[in-house]
Amino acid sequence: MSQSLTAASTTTTAAGNASTVDAAAEAAGTKVPNPLAATLRPLALDVAAPLAGYYLLHSVFGMSEFAALAWSGVIPAGRTVVGLVRERKLNLWASMMLGVNLVGLALTTVTGDARLMLAKDGALSGSIALAILVSAVLGRPMMSPMLMPFLTKGDRARSAAWQRLADGRAARSRSFRRYERLFSGIWGTALLAECVARVVGAFTLPVSTMAWLSTVFLIGAIGAGSVLGHFAADPMEKLVRTEAAEPTDR
Repeated sequence: MSQSLTAASTTTTAAGNASTVDAAAEAAGTKVPNPLAATLRPLALDVAAPLAGYYLLHSVFGMSEFAALAWSGVIPAGRTVVGLVRERKLNLWASMMLGVNLVGLALTTVTGDARLMLAKDGALSGSIALAILVSAVLGRPMMSPMLMPFLTKGDRARSAAWQRLADGRAARSRSFRRYERLFSGIWGTALLAECVARVVGAFTLPVSTMAWLSTVFLIGAIGAGSVLGHFAADPMEKLVRTEAAEPTDR
């Protein structure tokens, strides 16, 4: 399982329905759910649970890497199927996690030496990077749901403003969507660069060097994504703040 799975994610459905749920709860006189919690909850199911399951089964219970990958893929597989059957839509992050697990299973069956094992982690992070880049090109940036809680800060007005901007119901939606794609593009490129560096290093540098250098590559990719991501995140936050401050009946 690639170390690059440290990024958070969630589904846009939960975020998109936050304002509707809030209104219904208020009308019924019940406690209004926290938008931040509602947005982050799918994160635990789509990313954290499979990742934690893999490390728990492999490192704690001593399962083989193949078995740990297979069992940790049950949750994203189930959520992908449920999304297709019940909601008739593809859960992008659950599907990506399932894809990463399948790639890991395939690579685990053919890796035998240390260099191939090091390169395998690079291939897994590369599959994540490509998924993020493709989602940006298709106009469904996968990093946006992960970013939303940090820009809306659990505020219902900001959450509703985010959704209007993302749905194209606001005057500034075009700019917002452009920055959405840019944010995912930045992170996808950073992770893809980490993948390339890890694979090249696995076959050109001593194994003892790559054992620690691969972590440096990962930290560098996360650092680059975090720093460069502000070029998109900061304008997005301003757009959300401005949209939230304007009166609207949408």
